[in-house]
Amino acid sequence: MTNTCQLSNNTIDYVKCYQCILNTMIENMTSVCFTDSISVNFIKQMIPHHRAAIEMSESLLRFTTCIPLQNIAENIICSQKESICNMEAICPGCSCQRNAPRALNYYQRSNECILRNMFREMHTACTDNCIDANFMREMIPHHKGAILMSRNALKFCVCPELKPILESIIDSQEKGVQEMQQLLGEITQK
Repeated sequence: MTNTCQLSNNTIDYVKCYQCILNTMIENMTSVCFTDSISVNFIKQMIPHHRAAIEMSESLLRFTTCIPLQNIAENIICSQKESICNMEAICPGCSCQRNAPRALNYYQRSNECILRNMFREMHTACTDNCIDANFMREMIPHHKGAILMSRNALKFCVCPELKPILESIIDSQEKGVQEMQQLLGEITQK
């Protein structure tokens, strides 16, 4: 995280929580035991990604008084919980959709690049005493990572039940990025 000023005690508490959530997400996403199914591999990595978004949003709700951002955080919690349930429900069936080693390798290399960039951007997000702005600077690259991971998966043969979930992730998180970019601009211009 990039600090530009002395942080308040509230901000320090928020940042400690965020760092713990981020480190747990990275550990859980990078320690996945991969299978010969891109569908299953995607699900195994996206579930901890979604869990981190839920935890980041719950953490923010303890600090923020910004009603539009509360609405965004509550929407993230609701939509990500639903997405996790949907992915857990289809995961056993998705294991039947196997991919050739070459496709698996190409998928995984692209995905590793996406994750590396997302982790770096989340680690180096600018931190100041505006917790609302900090959250959005952290969540925007998190959402962008999910969009890129989903688009990457859609380049390959995935189980039919996963496709609408991938499309929903792309749609909802693109909208979320737009909302947060607009709100972040309004907050930082004050």
